[in-house]
Amino acid sequence: MGERTASEVAQRAAAPEAASATTPAGTLVARPFPGLSRPASGRAMVLRLAPVAARARSSFAAAWQRECDYGTPFLFVPVALGAGGWTWYALPRDLPPLLLAAMLVGTVILAARWWHRGGVHSVAARTGFLFVAGLTLAAIETARLSTVLLDQPVTTTLAGRVLAGEADDRGRMRYRISVLSTEKPTLRRPPAIVNLVARSRHAPISVGEGISGRARLGPPSGAALPGLNDFAFDAYFAGTGAIGYFYGKPAATSLADEDRGRSWLAGAQETMASWRGALTTRIRDRIGGDAGAIAAALVTAEQRGISPATVEALRQAGLAHVLAISGLNMVLAAGTFLVGARLALVLLPGAAERYPIKKVAAAGGLVTVTLYILISGGAVSAVRSWLMIVIMLLAVLVDRSAISLRNIALSAIVILSVTPSAVTGPGFQMSYAATLGLVAGYAAWRDRGATGDRPAARGRRLTRHASGFVAGLLLTSVIGGLATLAYSVGHFHRIPAYGLAGNLLAMPIISLVVMPMGVVAMLLMPFGLEGIPLEVMGMGIEAIIALAHLVSGWGGEIVTGRLPPLSFALLAAGGAIACLFRTQIAALALLPLVAGAGLAFFPPAQPAPQVLVSEDGTLVALVHDREAATNRRQPPGFIYDQWRYALRLKEHRAPATLESGERERGGIASSTAGGRATGPTGRQGDGRSVGGQSPDRQSGNGRLRDGQLGEDNSISPPEAAASGPGVSGRSPAGAGTMGGAFDAAFSLAAAQKRFVCRRQAWCAGVAAAGWRVIWLEDPIHLAAACDSADIVIAPRHRGGRACSNGTPLIGRQNLRLTGALEIASTGPGGGAGRDMSITPAVVQIHRPWNRHRLYDWRSDSFWDPDRTRGVNDSDE
Repeated sequence: MGERTASEVAQRAAAPEAASATTPAGTLVARPFPGLSRPASGRAMVLRLAPVAARARSSFAAAWQRECDYGTPFLFVPVALGAGGWTWYALPRDLPPLLLAAMLVGTVILAARWWHRGGVHSVAARTGFLFVAGLTLAAIETARLSTVLLDQPVTTTLAGRVLAGEADDRGRMRYRISVLSTEKPTLRRPPAIVNLVARSRHAPISVGEGISGRARLGPPSGAALPGLNDFAFDAYFAGTGAIGYFYGKPAATSLADEDRGRSWLAGAQETMASWRGALTTRIRDRIGGDAGAIAAALVTAEQRGISPATVEALRQAGLAHVLAISGLNMVLAAGTFLVGARLALVLLPGAAERYPIKKVAAAGGLVTVTLYILISGGAVSAVRSWLMIVIMLLAVLVDRSAISLRNIALSAIVILSVTPSAVTGPGFQMSYAATLGLVAGYAAWRDRGATGDRPAARGRRLTRHASGFVAGLLLTSVIGGLATLAYSVGHFHRIPAYGLAGNLLAMPIISLVVMPMGVVAMLLMPFGLEGIPLEVMGMGIEAIIALAHLVSGWGGEIVTGRLPPLSFALLAAGGAIACLFRTQIAALALLPLVAGAGLAFFPPAQPAPQVLVSEDGTLVALVHDREAATNRRQPPGFIYDQWRYALRLKEHRAPATLESGERERGGIASSTAGGRATGPTGRQGDGRSVGGQSPDRQSGNGRLRDGQLGEDNSISPPEAAASGPGVSGRSPAGAGTMGGAFDAAFSLAAAQKRFVCRRQAWCAGVAAAGWRVIWLEDPIHLAAACDSADIVIAPRHRGGRACSNGTPLIGRQNLRLTGALEIASTGPGGGAGRDMSITPAVVQIHRPWNRHRLYDWRSDSFWDPDRTRGVNDSDE
């Protein structure tokens, strides 16, 4: 026994069967003490893991072969194309055409060589080719559109042709106009198509007619914060070069001369737009109210007539998807016609025996959904749904499976080939995510049901069908909600708290009443018999609106904040793997899903923004502990709501506004005996009244009390003591001077954690890091502001990027290049330019959708931002 060595023991541990065969029975084998045993050698570990790895490889190879038999690799073709397109739009610059052509030729050669060989090399070659093809398609679309975006706001007299017109809930018309000419001034680089709102009451101008009027035009805005939706990008690929409004009523003009030489396609588009507008008006007039506006939206996709309160209630109830013409609407429309047509044909004696009524109904359904897509305007979700329905109905005509993941992939390939930019939008992503989830989920449910079918008694069939209907609704809502959850958080930064309950309550009404009656009304409308179906449709929509308000009153929505980009990508990849694979390979989706969820709940530590600046510089916010103090009492909802959802802001602090007094020292109204400085006046910094609502959390309803500002512009001792730690350590510049006025305002702003504003002049505030921030409405105070502040924001200043003393200066030219800004503290303390991180929203200044920011109308040329001169406040 003592002669047995440790190597023999190790050999026995590595090959127990061999050791047991050579060791005599009853012989004791020396076993090392557990705590003193030496680790197994690397060779032994390899020998142990080799069988496991071999079994794993064999199992994976068998699963992959089954996936190939199912045709799963084809389902990833749109994934690779979309990844290439996404990469193109994320690049900081356009790739040179020759480089792109060389990449495409190289990947084509590799793919042709390895296409039929199988293995990893074949998969890599195919994926590389499809990825570069996605890049190429995106580059072609970008070059093909070449949309001219307006470079800066301008007032001009515009004449053009109406391409579309739509009224909102207050009767204001929004026109989409093809620009024919501009004057006073004549724009050197005019946009081809603009969207203008006419706020004055007037007789609507029909599609195809001429329109003219004095208008204020502005470029489409960029992202409200870094990483948020870029509206300039959307406008570029939608062909919209400018947005704005008319001064007064626009006038209808004659376009006899301009009609010559127009293409038949343009005429057909105008005809369809005219039909769409007439149909929208007819539906709204018949039903009325928000119900009529929603009914029109379900048919023609024109949603501006719905009141904001109803839209918000639907969104908080998880029913906003109903307003978009998507797969739900298209399937219900086609399904209603199919069922109705088959029932009608069955009632005809001998028709079912002589003719393939299923195919006849499918052909009629094909015509129905094609007319539907023509009158609905052709949104991405509608086109995707139309393509899927067309493929499904064509499959019925040729006796093939109608509903499959392959049909989804085919529709995605068509869309990404024609409009690759759709891959970046929430409509495309959420539409396909929901469809993939539903098809894959119902396939699993069907397979499960096929193995468990039991013959049921005749008396139980009704109960079984009813329970199946309810289970189907529940499953649809759950799968759709989970499939689109990451996209809702990533794009909108919020999710409905009771969306599941809202869908369970409303979907039966939509499926059984609203959409069927809508289809019947459209079929009967040419005969003037649409009245009763529209009335029933309106009653169903009224019930949905009531349910939306009921559900939204339970708790509203869950604000999630921004999702880390890597988390978004991992969750999207995990969802695709889970839905597209059918074997145990789908279990690999757990890896990216768990990693993405972990990053979402525990994001990497990053400095929180403390100062926010809007793209035009008119709105500034100081952020601290989920509270935002802005320089406007009622900030514009379009920008502030995006800030609120992205940063999960809970409270808004309005500024303390100082009015003119009997005596002024340095721009601040002084208190007089028995007088007081007036508080907020409900007016923004430039003196214009603004609408909306903002909660006030300031003592005395925001008014400055007696003694807060003394006759020498100083702060009373209690206020000065309270504000001491918050200010970055600058000493007062002296009473009666502009610097002294700023210092007094800084002390008061630090004490109340809000901006202190002098109307039509400036606002002063103190950030959480101690930075003293001055926003200037009037650049005349720029020199004093540079001496007193750590950050100066002057939207009317055209000079350089810094004051002469090095203080960061954010002016018009800076914001034009950077877009909105986030300023965060990277360390303790504050100071001019110290521990300060500035993140711009625009990082692709050389891409076509941002190139208008580099245009100089004076010289009619583009300039290079890398060679921009101007480093101090004297550069004009």
